[in-house]
Amino acid sequence: MNYVVVFEKSSTGWAACVPDLPGVITTGQTKEETQRLIREAIEFHLEGLKEDNLPIPEPSASAEVISVPSF
Repeated sequence: MNYVVVFEKSSTGWAACVPDLPGVITTGQTKEETQRLIREAIEFHLEGLKEDNLPIPEPSASAEVISVPSF
């Protein structure tokens, strides 16, 4: 399954969230660390849903980069 992950840079590191999996978020000092942690968080969340016999949400979010002129 492929879920969209949103990464945001902050003054202290990086944050990531998964729009299709509310509550699945993480932070890290580097983007690489945050990528690893969000992958682990997604897997942990999906395993928990499966163990509890809850439905696994189908990925539905999409992302796109929109270019605009410089101001």
